[in-house]
Amino acid sequence: MASHIVGYPRMGPKRELKFALESFWDGKSSAEDLQKVAADLRASIWKQMANAGIKYIPSNTFSYYDQVLDATATLGAVPQRYGWTGGEIGFDTYFSMARGNATVPAMEMTKWFDTNYHFIVPELGPDVNFTYSSHKAVDEYKEAKALGVDTVPVLVGPVTYLLLSKPAKGVEKTFNLLSLLPKVLAVYKEVIADLKAAGASWIQFDEPTLVLDLESHKLQAFTDAYAELAPALSGLNVLIETYFADVPAEAYKTLTSLNGVTAYGFDLVRGTKTLDLIKGGFPSGKYLFAGVVDGRNIWANDLASSLTTLQGLEGVVGKDKLVVSTSSSLLHTAVDLVNETKLDDEIKSWLAFAAQKIVEVNALAKALSGNKDEAFFSANAAAQASRKSSPRVTNEAVQKAAAALKGSDHRRATNVSARLDAQQKKLNLPILPTTTIGSFPQTVELRRVRREFKANKISEEEYVKSIKEEIHKVVQLQEELDIDVLVHGEPERNDMVEYFGEQLSGFAFTVNGWVQSYGSRCVKPPIIYGDVSRPKPMTVFWSSVAQSFTKRPMKGMLTGPVTILNWSFVRNDQPRSETTYQIALAIKDEVEDLEKAGITVIQIDEAALREGLPLRKSEQADYLDWAVHSFRITNVGVQDTTQIHTHMCYSNFNDIIHSIINMDADVITIENSRSDEKLLSVFREGVKYGAGIGPGVYDIHSPRIPPTEEIADRINKMLAVLEKNILWVNPDCGLKTRKYTEVKPALTNMVAAAKLIRNELAK
Repeated sequence: MASHIVGYPRMGPKRELKFALESFWDGKSSAEDLQKVAADLRASIWKQMANAGIKYIPSNTFSYYDQVLDATATLGAVPQRYGWTGGEIGFDTYFSMARGNATVPAMEMTKWFDTNYHFIVPELGPDVNFTYSSHKAVDEYKEAKALGVDTVPVLVGPVTYLLLSKPAKGVEKTFNLLSLLPKVLAVYKEVIADLKAAGASWIQFDEPTLVLDLESHKLQAFTDAYAELAPALSGLNVLIETYFADVPAEAYKTLTSLNGVTAYGFDLVRGTKTLDLIKGGFPSGKYLFAGVVDGRNIWANDLASSLTTLQGLEGVVGKDKLVVSTSSSLLHTAVDLVNETKLDDEIKSWLAFAAQKIVEVNALAKALSGNKDEAFFSANAAAQASRKSSPRVTNEAVQKAAAALKGSDHRRATNVSARLDAQQKKLNLPILPTTTIGSFPQTVELRRVRREFKANKISEEEYVKSIKEEIHKVVQLQEELDIDVLVHGEPERNDMVEYFGEQLSGFAFTVNGWVQSYGSRCVKPPIIYGDVSRPKPMTVFWSSVAQSFTKRPMKGMLTGPVTILNWSFVRNDQPRSETTYQIALAIKDEVEDLEKAGITVIQIDEAALREGLPLRKSEQADYLDWAVHSFRITNVGVQDTTQIHTHMCYSNFNDIIHSIINMDADVITIENSRSDEKLLSVFREGVKYGAGIGPGVYDIHSPRIPPTEEIADRINKMLAVLEKNILWVNPDCGLKTRKYTEVKPALTNMVAAAKLIRNELAK
C-alpha cells in the first residue's frame, strides 16, 4: 500500500529559512547564501520522507514566498511596474512583487482559502505576455533526483491559478480571467515537457478551487484545460489534488471525468461528505489518494478510525489503487514534535506535528498492506483514550456559563450613532482622527529583553522597567507625530494570540511550533486543549502604565475570540463555536476590567473573522451567526462612552460587510490599501455604514514609505463614499514587522495627509 504527502513546511524546524530570507533582504548575506540554506532544507525534507517510507514525495512545494507567486514567476506574468524585461526571473523581481520596493508597491496579498497562510494575488489582463520564465519546478525535481529521491513535482493547477487571480489595474473588473486559459496552458505544456524529459513519472496539479461553489462555466474550464493538456501529459501519471472542504457533487463529477488524469486526491478530514460521493461511484482503474491524516491541525490521528475508513474505501477503489495521504499540505502544521522540550508528557502524547504525520501516513499504509505495527497502534489508542478522559480538559463552570449565552443576542442597549455622540463629547477628537493598529517595531533589544526574562536571566523588576521604558518611548513618539488616539506598542507581546493564550486556562504552548503565515513571517499558534477561562487580568497593568504617560486617549489592545480561535490549533472534540463562546467570556471579563481602570478606547481585534468563513456557502450563515455573536458578547457590558474598536486585515470583506456591521463595533479599522481599495466599492454600491471606519491608507507589509500626497489621495477617495465624521486615518495593520526608519516617516506622512485634508474640509 502506497503513501503520499501533499506538501511540507518550508521554514525548517528552527525557522532557518526565515532568518536566511531576512538576512538577504537586509543585505547581510548573498543570494548564494540564501539558496544554500534553501537547498539544505529541501534535501533534509526529501530524505526524511524517503527514510519514513513515503512513496509519493512532493517537490516544488518549497517556496521563498508562496506557491502562487512561484506560478506567476513560472508564467512570466510580471506586472509592468516592476520593470522586468524578460529572461529567468531573479530574486529582485520576485521579491519586488511580494514586498514592493523603494519606488513601487507590492502586489495584493490575501488569505489562502480559509487558512492563515497568505498568497500574492496575480494581476492579469488581455495584454499579459505569458512566457516560461522560472524553471524552478524542473530544477527542484532534478535536485531531488540527484539525491536519489524520485519525487512528484507539484504545480498550482492552471484553472485554480486563474480563478485566484484578479484583473490588473486598468483592466475592466468584468474581464473574464478564464479567457486567458489557452495562453497559460501553452506555458504549462512547456513545463510538462521539461519534467518528462527530466524523468518525472508523476505530476501533481493542486486544484483546490474545486471545493468551492463554482458556476458551470468555471467547471467547464477544468474539462477544457485538462483535455487540452492531455496530449502533453501522455506517458505521465497525473494526480489532481483538492483540499480544505468537501468537493460538491457537480465538481466531483467534473473532476472524475477529466481527460488524461490518473488519480484524485481528497481531503477526508474536512471533507467527510466526499466519502459518500466516492462510495456512490469512483472511476474504474483510477487511484484514490485518501487524505485521512489532518494537514491543518496538530492532534494525533485516530489510527483505528482512519484504518476503518481506508478499509471501507478498499472495497470501492481496489486495494492496489488506494494511496494513504494527508488531507492537505503539512505547511499549515508545526514541523517536529521532537523539538518540543517544555510540553508535558500527557499533552505531548496527544499531538503529531508534520514529522509525526509522515510516520502516521506510512503506518496506515503498512497496516493496510498487512504489516500493522501493533505497538504503534496500541500507543496511539492509549493516547486517544487519555485525551478523552483527562480531567484537565473539562471545566464544568465554564461549560455552564457558555451554555447560558444562547438565550440572548448580546447587543449594547444604545445604537451606535448615539454612542458615537457620547464618545465624542468625552474624547473630543478632530475630524479624521489618526491612530495606528496596535503594535510598533519589535527591535532586537526588545526581543532580547523578553527572551532573557523567559529564560530567568533578568528579574521581573528589570523586565518591567525595560518594558515601561519602551512604552514611554512609543508614547512620546506618537505625541511628537501628533497622532490622536495612541497605542502602547505591545512591547510585552511576541505574538498577540500567543500572549493571550499564555494567560488563559485550557491553552498549551510550544517552543518551536512555528508555522509560516507569509514570506518570512511565522507564527506560533497556541494549542487549545481544554475549556477556556481567564484566571486574572491580562492587559490592565500595561494599558494603565501607558495611559499614565499621556493625556491623549490610549487604546486597550485585545485579541477577539474568533481570531484567537482561528489562529490557534483548536481542540477537535467539540464544536468550534463552543470554544469561541468560552473565549468570548474570558475577553468580556478583560474588557470590563480595562474600563474600570479608566481605559476609554478598547480595541478587540478580529483580524481573522473573515478567514474562518467556511468555503461552502451553505455553511457560512451559521459561522457568521456565532462568530459575530461572540464578538458582541465581549463588549455588551460597557458604557456608551467607552469606544469599542475592532480591526480586520488581508481578506475579502465585501461579501460579509453586513455581518461586519452586525458586530456593532463603534469603530472598525480594516485593510484597504494593498487590495487596490476594493473595500470602498461596497460603499460606492450603496451600503450604508454608520459606525466609525478606518480603511488602511498604506501597506505595512512593504518597506516602501508612501508620500503624503498618495495618502491624501487615498483619504479623498474614501471621503467620496464615506461621511467625514465617521472616517479614521490609520495604516493597514500593526507595525511590528517594520523598522523605525520606515515607521517614523510613514506615520509622519500619514498625519500630514490627515491635516492637509482637514484644512481643505475646513475651507
